[in-house]
Amino acid sequence: MNLNFVWLALGEALSPTTAAYALATIGLVVHFGFTGLLNFGQAGFMAVGGYAFAITTLKLDWPAPFAFLATIAAATLFALILGIPTLRLRADYLAIVTIAAAEIIRLSVKTAELTEITGGATGLNGAGRVFNELNPIPEGRYGFGVLTYTADQLWLRVFGWALVLLACLIVYLLIRSPWGRVIKGIREDEDAVRSLGKNVFAYKMQALIFGGILGGLAGALFILPRSLQPDNYGTQLTFFLYTIMLLGGATTVFGPVIGSMIFWVVLSLSDGLLSLGINSGILPLTTTQQGPIRFIIVGVALALLVVFRPQGLLGNKKEVFFNA
Repeated sequence: MNLNFVWLALGEALSPTTAAYALATIGLVVHFGFTGLLNFGQAGFMAVGGYAFAITTLKLDWPAPFAFLATIAAATLFALILGIPTLRLRADYLAIVTIAAAEIIRLSVKTAELTEITGGATGLNGAGRVFNELNPIPEGRYGFGVLTYTADQLWLRVFGWALVLLACLIVYLLIRSPWGRVIKGIREDEDAVRSLGKNVFAYKMQALIFGGILGGLAGALFILPRSLQPDNYGTQLTFFLYTIMLLGGATTVFGPVIGSMIFWVVLSLSDGLLSLGINSGILPLTTTQQGPIRFIIVGVALALLVVFRPQGLLGNKKEVFFNA
């Protein structure tokens, strides 16, 4: 029996896609877990970041370091445009507006009028080649068995996870600073924080910008091993990020990292097991049914987790404010 899919599934724990999702979820934790902003548009920040990186490298011939700066600037601008009119809204209205904003971004870049810039419905391809020009790792193959990587693949993994760990460190230090205590106070009772003379709107905006920048960088990281496709940034992406956040712990710094690893390993492992069952005739299913069923498996697991451990794997039950 060929069990290579097991090793491949475990390899997903350190893949660039897993790192990108972890980074975006860390930004979502800043928004929702620590500040209480019900942002359902993190996919929009990822789209803005991905397109900013791709357009500056492919259309403007910028080197990768300057493209990453453009990504940060684009995510900051999007956060300002989104936040100025919406951050005074109640949580449920904020959720509706952020979903709409993310969909506006996704549909706008697909329009025929912007094809020369955004690639339209077919997207853009080749941003990863510009990034690989920075690769300091000698040519060769690294790893063992099915977990063998080229120098470019290894470089992308090293860079992606270094970025994730840097984000975790910055968030860890910020949350334990006076700024972090204020935004956690806003999450619990913003009127009480306002009564102490704090500018609640300014703190919310700062949290939105910071979490959005992490989402934008995640969007750039996400496209490096693949082409940029606008349909990758639908609402399903945001729901995946919320799944990862709830899995690891919505009020934790390192929960998104563990949650992203488990999410992608379980998805890949369940896909391999279903393929094995279908090909051997054990499961009376078709390959068309395989994709939806693996998401059903993840959904059931998440439902059980919310019921029996609502704080997530690393969370503190005292901080499960959204469960009240």
